[in-house]
Amino acid sequence: MKLGLISFFFLFLQLANAQEVICSLKDKNTFTQKILEIENLKEERTHIGDSLALIGKTFLGTPYVAKTLEVGEKEALVINLQGLDCTTYVENAMAFSLMQKNKEKGFDSFATFLQNIRYRDGQLKGYGSRLHYFTEWISDNEEKGLVKSITSLLGGEEITKQIDFMSTHRELYPFLKDDANYLAVKKAEERLNNTTFCNLPPEKIALNEHLIETGDIIALTTSIKGLDVTHTGIATREADGRIHLLHASSSGQVEISKLPLVDYLKGIKSNIGIMVARPIF
Repeated sequence: MKLGLISFFFLFLQLANAQEVICSLKDKNTFTQKILEIENLKEERTHIGDSLALIGKTFLGTPYVAKTLEVGEKEALVINLQGLDCTTYVENAMAFSLMQKNKEKGFDSFATFLQNIRYRDGQLKGYGSRLHYFTEWISDNEEKGLVKSITSLLGGEEITKQIDFMSTHRELYPFLKDDANYLAVKKAEERLNNTTFCNLPPEKIALNEHLIETGDIIALTTSIKGLDVTHTGIATREADGRIHLLHASSSGQVEISKLPLVDYLKGIKSNIGIMVARPIF
């Protein structure tokens, strides 16, 4: 999305750090419509995962747009409901689920939930505070009490990997032209390189598919050098009894994978497995 093609208005919320929020008028109207749509959902829900998936399905057909957060001259809380990438899709679905659970309807509350999900310790302190790598996204949101990593419970295996894709591909990230942003990202990578992460390899996914629940957050791990995760989405058990992936697909829009997750992954050459995080809020 090019900033020059959309008129933005700026809101200053009374958050902990009075952070700037970037949101178009159309997105603000979409937010209001989404709240009404969620209020009218009547399907029986037994746990938060059912709710997350149901709310996630209200985004079906929303266009996939890459780099929706890379706007403006400095890091701000971008709220874009017109175009979603895989991570912002999961984040927005979670934020609306938190709104529903807490019986909130206001835009400011939504912005607060979204910021808490998207940034390290819930604090927006520049580009480097965003949870760019999904392994850290999971661990940070686990510390906040929003998700629980269950990959090990499914038979996952601890692996180590050098995580440095952003710093070694600086030219791909406009905000990394700024040296302070670059150093902040390098620091985050160094923290990740001091830890291991749990991965459920392909051969174990089919064996343990029955333990994956609707609403679980699925992150696709990769063999690509320097990178942990290439894609993410929400698990949904469909009419065939199999787990499928509800996701913002780079093929064009938010959709449910036609193939079950196990078979969908076979079509991704660089895939080495998945990580699974269960919402617990």
